[in-house]
Amino acid sequence: MSAPEPAFAAPWHAEAFALAVALEARGCFTWAEWTEVLGAVLAEHGQARDLDGGDDYFLAWVTALERILAAKGLAEGAALAELKAGWEAAYHATPHGQPVRL
Repeated sequence: MSAPEPAFAAPWHAEAFALAVALEARGCFTWAEWTEVLGAVLAEHGQARDLDGGDDYFLAWVTALERILAAKGLAEGAALAELKAGWEAAYHATPHGQPVRL
């Protein structure tokens, strides 16, 4: 018996998915709102076809999460940009194989 294929190609894909599910469950947005925003982001990224669940697809999820949270007043664009820059700097400063920490 072989091991089942993972549902997500990378752990952060699962985290982005779970974050969207948790925010919807908390009433931060509806699924209709989410699909509208995600669909718009995917169209902007030229990904309306052949979605395979790879990095490009989940980068669009992250962009959609940022956009919907900013639109709902749950996150400020400047604060998100600062946090993203901090994570990027921490990522680049972290030795391979070590956990990234802010």
